[in-house]
Amino acid sequence: MQSPQPFSRKSRRSRRTFLKVAGAGTLATSLPFMNTTKAAAQEQLAMNGGPKAVTAGGASGWPLYGEAEEKAVLNIVRSPGYGNLPQVEEDWRTHFGAKYAKSHCNGTGALTSMFFALTKDLPPGSEIMVPSYTFFATIVPMRMFGFVPVFVDINPQTLNFDLNDAKKKLTANTKAMLPVHWIGLPCDMDQICDFAEEKGLVVLEDAAHAQGAKLKGRFTGTWGRMGIFSFQASKALPGIEGGMGTYQEKDDYDRATAYGHYSKCEGNYAKYNGTGLGVKLRMHPMAAALVRAQIPIHFERMAACNKQIRSLNDRLTQLPGLLEQTSNRSDVDRIHYSWNMMFIDEKEAGMTRAQAVKALQAEGVSTSNFGYTLQHEKPLYAEAQWWHHAPVVPSKEELPGTYKANEWALPLPCFTSEAPELCDQYVKAFEKVWAHREEIAKT
Repeated sequence: MQSPQPFSRKSRRSRRTFLKVAGAGTLATSLPFMNTTKAAAQEQLAMNGGPKAVTAGGASGWPLYGEAEEKAVLNIVRSPGYGNLPQVEEDWRTHFGAKYAKSHCNGTGALTSMFFALTKDLPPGSEIMVPSYTFFATIVPMRMFGFVPVFVDINPQTLNFDLNDAKKKLTANTKAMLPVHWIGLPCDMDQICDFAEEKGLVVLEDAAHAQGAKLKGRFTGTWGRMGIFSFQASKALPGIEGGMGTYQEKDDYDRATAYGHYSKCEGNYAKYNGTGLGVKLRMHPMAAALVRAQIPIHFERMAACNKQIRSLNDRLTQLPGLLEQTSNRSDVDRIHYSWNMMFIDEKEAGMTRAQAVKALQAEGVSTSNFGYTLQHEKPLYAEAQWWHHAPVVPSKEELPGTYKANEWALPLPCFTSEAPELCDQYVKAFEKVWAHREEIAKT
């Protein structure tokens, strides 16, 4: 398979565009940035005994629970009960555009219930196209119902589902596609759904990372026939644990509910009330209370986080060979949480990722030689005993974008509290390292 093209240079906003969209306040702070290269070159690198550029900190704590969350949990302690479960489902329908919604103990439970709902239409041996660059829960529960994962490549700059690769891997047994919206960046769901309709495929969504993100004004989790969200502690809407399933069709909702909620069976499955279908995936009421307390402020909080990311990334991406995770689409409303994923084009930067990471870490930058766990490399997928129909494990050459993402990723923290000084220090650290990149490349 042909190697993916280098990262798109479109992700780097022109300096003129940056100044135009940033406004007068940012203009004042960006002018000094234009003239820092010479000054940065005069400073000694921290790895060589110079002072660290980053001395501030403490802006990336998460979750950020406050009085509202404490009160919500205290109310459960004082009056134990499950009332928050139907309420959080109603909140989700109201705020996130879901037609039907069912809370689950976690995102894994929501995925498992989603796959069970598919069993009424898809027989064992049905293939579901899914990226290897994802958490195990996106894939492993398939085996419980006889489904077969087909590993699809990702775009190494978006970290999202590569539709072009999916088209090449389509077979007569392919029945569904399961894209994953990575770190709050929506996949190209319009294109994915168009292709699925043409080929008669079911579209599912793993939106565990994308609570409130939109494409063309439409929320993630509402494009596919079914979708899931996670409320795990690191996610954008943290309930410490918890998950949500979203459904376009009532029968999918009823079937998923009957699988994991023994006392809430409806429709064609109402007769199973009292037993369900043998699994209990009910959400903890404290998790539901925590999520409910944050929903009213979620969009405001994400907007503030996005604004701070832009104040940092619009300056960092002016540096040669430094890019950000982006789809370059103007009709995307993404969210940021947990990571601010950057990439380094080693050839253009003039140094390796490992060299840059070492120098940046010495300056006080929180980063690493990041590599996400790739599912197809795990032993489970190579052992036929665990599968109704064994998956085919692809070679490295078949997933070039997936491996490139791990080779070029340069993760930064997502600052969850307003920290202009820290952003400025991060910019200074990068400018300093880039000004010395010829020297660093010789180490």
